[in-house]
Amino acid sequence: MFLPATLLFAFLSSALFPIASSAPLDAKAAAVHTGDGTFFTPGLGACGKTNTEKDAIVAVGHGIFDSFPGATANPNTNPICGKKIKATLGKKSVVVTVADRCAGFAGAADLDFTQSAFSKLAAPSVGRIHGVKWTFVR
Repeated sequence: MFLPATLLFAFLSSALFPIASSAPLDAKAAAVHTGDGTFFTPGLGACGKTNTEKDAIVAVGHGIFDSFPGATANPNTNPICGKKIKATLGKKSVVVTVADRCAGFAGAADLDFTQSAFSKLAAPSVGRIHGVKWTFVR
């Protein structure tokens, strides 16, 4: 079968140079991270919104929060704000929204959940959980 040149070019171009998708291109955004999980009492977060204990939100470790692509000195405009994260511990998972920055003793890939979100992974009496795997989701 003979293909006209324009059709052949379109086919080869799409095979060699796929059309961009909405998938994250940055390695940090696409990676599976592993860190500890804790919980906190929310209020006014680094993303500029006030949340309550009932909200399924998370504070991301300062290392990832501060270096997220597009981050500036104003944390309220950080593109990480509002992103969804799926966090998994063993066979339990929770989807949370980034609303804050976790500083202090937090490692780069650590997550600080609201207690209601943390309790989807472990009993709050545990306090700190290790080996939480997480990734950004759409």
